[in-house]
Amino acid sequence: MAVRARRGAQRQLEAALALVEPELDDVDGVDDIVGAIGDVLRRSERRVKNAEMVVSRLSGALDQLSQGVVVVDTDAHVVYRNAEAATLSRGRSDDVLAEQALSEGMAAALTGEVAEQTLELFSPQRRTLVIRSRPLRAQPNSDELVGAVAVIDDVSGRRRLDDVRRDFVANVSHELKTPVGALSLLAETLDGEDDPEIVARLSSRVAAEAERLGRIIDDLLDLSRIESNESPRSEAVDLDRLVSEVVEPLRRHARGRDIEITLNCQPSGLSIPGDRRDLVSAVSNLVDNAIKYSEPGGHVTVTLRCADGWVDVAVTDEGIGIPARDRERIFERFYRVDRARSRSTGGTGLGLAIVRHVAVNHGGSVSVQSVEGEGSTFTLRLPMKEVTDA
Repeated sequence: MAVRARRGAQRQLEAALALVEPELDDVDGVDDIVGAIGDVLRRSERRVKNAEMVVSRLSGALDQLSQGVVVVDTDAHVVYRNAEAATLSRGRSDDVLAEQALSEGMAAALTGEVAEQTLELFSPQRRTLVIRSRPLRAQPNSDELVGAVAVIDDVSGRRRLDDVRRDFVANVSHELKTPVGALSLLAETLDGEDDPEIVARLSSRVAAEAERLGRIIDDLLDLSRIESNESPRSEAVDLDRLVSEVVEPLRRHARGRDIEITLNCQPSGLSIPGDRRDLVSAVSNLVDNAIKYSEPGGHVTVTLRCADGWVDVAVTDEGIGIPARDRERIFERFYRVDRARSRSTGGTGLGLAIVRHVAVNHGGSVSVQSVEGEGSTFTLRLPMKEVTDA
């Protein structure tokens, strides 16, 4: 032990002398030598502290990245892993697969290659990781490798956004193609037709398809406006009056389908802060949806109630109901439980998406309870502000 200690001290002394040797060329005497050694050691200490500070700041900055960063030395030992990359070491099965892909990429990078791998993971939720590995060199144009670095990018959100955008464009194209194609066909049929009865019937069909096209465009514009309006205009909205004004024009449509609408607004005088135009759109879509999916002779009930600082607008129908497997998706744009029935009712598939965005923009929510063959209840819940008439 004593021999190893003496050898260690000797190596430290040699290292110190190597540091101060350039400084000793212009000094004479023991005191000057000791002073020179002290100056060099103090400067070395400052350089070490500055380097540690730079490393600490760099590490803190890398921890703020949404991408994972891993650095290994030439022996493939991990020397740095930022906070995001550290989440891959939690021991889950998918994390093991990610670590394996990372190791393979690092091995390639340590041979001087640039590697990239896309990894699809499915537990606990679907994720897509892109792992890019590159060699680290001593100098930019040097052949000397000092390690490798990998950047792990979770592109799941971007993939989902691309899927939603692609599906949206496809659905819009399909929805617009149907009435436009019908209008084109009806126009060709009308051309040169002389029979007044046929002309009247075809003209009625043209008007219906034009109205359907107009509804699709209006819903698209409404959805676009509501989605971009994260902070809706706030005004005092008399909610029971608004619900009454929405329901009354729809009664005629309901009577045409032999459906009765009952309105229960208790208590009256309720006012909430919100955008009146958006709230009209949300309530109108809920009531119209209930009418469309009710059977002839059915009954739709619109109830306004308040409790614990919230006001609920509940729309109940006695229609076909919604299968359990579809309830999580019915608020998606263009999603339909029964596409054949939706075609016959003329729905655009955007109404419930509009309702959801209005609810979220107002700090509320929308939910559904349904039993197949018995009906559904949609509840729009909004923050309540009660006012009384002066």
